[in-house]
Amino acid sequence: MSIKETEEGRVENENGERRDESSMKSFLWHGGSVYDAWFSCASNQVAQVLLTLPYSFSQMGMASGVILQIFYGFMGSWTAYLISVLYVEYRSRKEKQNVNFNNHVIQWFEVLDGLLGPYWKAIGLTFNCTFLLFGSVIQLIACASNIYYINDKLDKRTWTYIFGACCATTVFIPSFHNYRIWAFLGLGMTTYTAWYLTIASLVHGQVEGVTHSGPTKLVLYFTGATNILYTFGGHAVTVEIMHAMWKPRKFKYIYLMATLYVFTLTIPSAVSVYWAFGDELLTHSNAFSLLPNSPWRDAAVILMLIHQFITFGYACTPLYFVWEKVIGMHETNSILLRAVTRLPVVIPIWFLAIIFPFFGPINSAVGALLVTFTVYIIPSLAHILTYRSASSRHNAAEKPPAVIGGWRGAFVVNVVVVVWVFVVGFGLGGWASVTNFIKQVDTFGLFAKCYQCPHR
Repeated sequence: MSIKETEEGRVENENGERRDESSMKSFLWHGGSVYDAWFSCASNQVAQVLLTLPYSFSQMGMASGVILQIFYGFMGSWTAYLISVLYVEYRSRKEKQNVNFNNHVIQWFEVLDGLLGPYWKAIGLTFNCTFLLFGSVIQLIACASNIYYINDKLDKRTWTYIFGACCATTVFIPSFHNYRIWAFLGLGMTTYTAWYLTIASLVHGQVEGVTHSGPTKLVLYFTGATNILYTFGGHAVTVEIMHAMWKPRKFKYIYLMATLYVFTLTIPSAVSVYWAFGDELLTHSNAFSLLPNSPWRDAAVILMLIHQFITFGYACTPLYFVWEKVIGMHETNSILLRAVTRLPVVIPIWFLAIIFPFFGPINSAVGALLVTFTVYIIPSLAHILTYRSASSRHNAAEKPPAVIGGWRGAFVVNVVVVVWVFVVGFGLGGWASVTNFIKQVDTFGLFAKCYQCPHR
């Protein structure tokens, strides 16, 4: 149902019915403010990747790790801004044609279709769905990897079976309107974990004979760099988050604000863990594996498990929408019926997590092969092509900020993003991450029962 905010502070739906948002159910369940969007963006950026950033630092060194976090953080904020601009452009054009989005969630591939045609729709749909599919897979792998450090009586593959069943319950969450309390809690959990990693590493101190030799090999350097690119490329769900807002036009700077907060979590934690453990991280892609057992660590593990469940829902919900549209169930009002029809989406995710349980290396591979195009190259090219004519620029629903030089500056930035990400992210990063991924397959095999487990 399309919802808009009224001047009286209530919420009005398409039928003109009003409901008071002060009720507890509405407070917890119906989110659509700029704050909801900020929490969603920040929470979705820093899930399990927080635990792999120290691993990336060991591959590429401290200085490169910090610099590339900042660089890719701002680059990701720019392309998220482009996606928001294209969404507003698409929606404004459709509303002029009196198109009604009642009970319909606009998605990125539909924006591309409306602005650039069916070929772009196919490209966007393919890359976005594949990325979200593997993004969901990564959350299941992370759940199994984390819980193992609390209870190692079950191997990681068995834990993957268990958490696959748990995460399947996300089929009952209708849309991003309903992630208000989850986004708030998720960011709180990640904040705790980040500062636990930071403080625990500093208290632990450097291990005896610690070395910080990275970078030593190009393949490791670009694998780590691509994982950082993946970290700040979590805006494959930007359009769905925007569509859940009461006033989507307010989104355009939210992702940047979220990224600035994320820097306060990712940089201190990665620096501290790498400082303490150095090259040991090269064979320990999960930062939890090197920190000593303690109630504080167990709390961090449990909170991250809950947060990964939330992030699984963020990654999977757009896939649910696509599947609903394919089978003609997207505009069904019954939550139970929609939940049942969504279940087939979870099965391949579950299966892939069991085949490729390589926590850490899979992040880099997904970053190089999918994130590069989905959230960097495609939005930049789409923005250039949508506004290539003088008339389209004159009638644009949103114009580029003057601080970057208007249209000319925006196009220059877009070209830089496309060239850099294609050469460094997809080219060099793809070579490095796929090489590393194949090495993991050769070492541990497919369907590995317990990836990087001691004495197994």
